[in-house]
Amino acid sequence: MTSTPQAQPEGRKARPEHLSHVIFIAAAAAMGGFLFGYDSAVINGAVVAIRDRFDVGSEVLAQVIAAALIGCAIGAATAGRIADRIGRIRVMQIAAVLFTASALGSALPFALWDLALWRVIGGIAIGMASVIAPAYIAEVSPPAYRGRLASFQQAAIVTGIAVSQLVNFGILNLAGGEQRGEIGGLEAWQWMLGIMVVPAVLYGLLSFVIPESPRYLISVGRTEQARKVLRDVEGTEVDLDKRVTEIELNMRHEQKPTFKDLLGGKFLFLPIVWVGIGLSVFQQLVGINVIFYYSSSLWQSVGIDPESSFFYSFETSIVNIIGTVIAMLLVDRIGRKPLALIGSAGMAVSLGLAAWAFSYKTEVGGEVSLPSLQGTVALFAANFFVLFFALSWGVVVWVLLGEMFPGKIRAAALGVAASAQWIANWLITVTFPPLSDWNLSGAYVIYTFFALLSIPFILKWVPETKGKALEEMG
Repeated sequence: MTSTPQAQPEGRKARPEHLSHVIFIAAAAAMGGFLFGYDSAVINGAVVAIRDRFDVGSEVLAQVIAAALIGCAIGAATAGRIADRIGRIRVMQIAAVLFTASALGSALPFALWDLALWRVIGGIAIGMASVIAPAYIAEVSPPAYRGRLASFQQAAIVTGIAVSQLVNFGILNLAGGEQRGEIGGLEAWQWMLGIMVVPAVLYGLLSFVIPESPRYLISVGRTEQARKVLRDVEGTEVDLDKRVTEIELNMRHEQKPTFKDLLGGKFLFLPIVWVGIGLSVFQQLVGINVIFYYSSSLWQSVGIDPESSFFYSFETSIVNIIGTVIAMLLVDRIGRKPLALIGSAGMAVSLGLAAWAFSYKTEVGGEVSLPSLQGTVALFAANFFVLFFALSWGVVVWVLLGEMFPGKIRAAALGVAASAQWIANWLITVTFPPLSDWNLSGAYVIYTFFALLSIPFILKWVPETKGKALEEMG
């Protein structure tokens, strides 16, 4: 035997005897993603009622909706350092408590600022979960399955979006179709926001039954416990002594990551950190969250009635789930970069078609409509855009952020990249209402430009991490 294959981590090819256990661990960690998806979309069913209840205009309402994203940036920026000090599982538990408090507080606000505050608290939880899930899943997954298991984060997000829309629909039916209709003494929109307490509590409970990351355990001297976790997730055929030694050698050259560790080069951050920031920002600047935050109002803005707009919004969520499943099947087969390139090209074409279709929007006597051909093109373009995003950038970004950074800076760099993602998300969320009022077609031209710009970015700067062990990243 030559030295080359011996140098390969054995977990890369070994199939865990208890793969279902590994899947359960990854799914439990990704519950934070489910809560992100649920929170992002559930507000879509409550915007009309919140506007009416607190008598606010569209711009103020957009700020309240986007308030959670400020919290997300804070949570993402702090989660990595907290996780390195107290462990990945403890961060999940803190996030679960914040999710629960946010759900209850958002359902029972006494003023608009109060509602915004609870959304910020929920956002902090989302930001923490968005950092800790991909990092934790990458650290407990066997390399051969890591891409698919890391995809659980995005699968959970899109499932949360779809479930929230079903919950909203059910609550609206119970309330006679009125967002402010009463059920058990509370208005329908309050139930929509409050029901998030159920998955929040479940997330907290699951965090007590999954193991701590073996890399964190080794970093705090709990080597035997780390060996047990590695045996459970990578299989008994793996040389555990060798795996522990690999991790220890890797960590011996590391120190607790700080913001200073991310600095270097000509432009403040290390080049790999900028790549992570770029991935995060491009994922948002193509406008994907416009579809989910404003989907009902978007379709109504081009003449589709409110009842049908819910159907189209939910149907888009199903397309999102289908695309995510496709990505989960392909990400470890064809690689991260090819999948991202396919998605960028598909999104650019779809967004361009949507921009063309929306340019035909007309308004007569307060009634907005699109010609039949353009209306059909807009619907198909929106769905193809979501499909191409879901099968590529939606999954690939979370996988890469969990893998691409050297161990020395992984948690801290992931926090910075995720913070950039939430800031970009906030920017898109608050600018869409004025952009669409100015020119809906023009807004989609801007998103098309960013989809096209992502192609040279991928080709020149994004690394391929398919099949590599985390200890090889550097």
